[in-house]
Amino acid sequence: MEKTDTKPSDYIESLPDATRTDVARLDAEISTIMAGHPKTMWEGKFWGGSEQQIIGYGDYSYERSDRKTAEWFIVGLAQQKQYISVYVNAADEDGYLTEKYADTLGKAKIGKSSISFTSLDDIHLDVLLDLIAKAEQQMSHRG
Repeated sequence: MEKTDTKPSDYIESLPDATRTDVARLDAEISTIMAGHPKTMWEGKFWGGSEQQIIGYGDYSYERSDRKTAEWFIVGLAQQKQYISVYVNAADEDGYLTEKYADTLGKAKIGKSSISFTSLDDIHLDVLLDLIAKAEQQMSHRG
């Protein structure tokens, strides 16, 4: 995936009515928490080879297994085929932050760095926003 010139607002406006409101609300909440960080569209082939569009909040660099440096977002937001996904790319010595919050997020599918749900009504938004705030703090103060 790579950063593109697509405006996140245009992406949100292009979404189906059924999920646009939830994605727009999440975008507003995440944008507040991630204020001061860049907000960029990432587009292209994602893990598993599917074409994706993801709003990325914040940037960080990491060293891949092949020793090359890669750029990625701290938090991502995307409308998938059947659900909304939030990606939180933050971990500490005990593992991924997302996994630590798994039991408190509500009705969601949890991966190492992903949270997928059908609607905001299915999750505990306050818990999700707390997770995002912790990721912002942790990733902004990496040294």
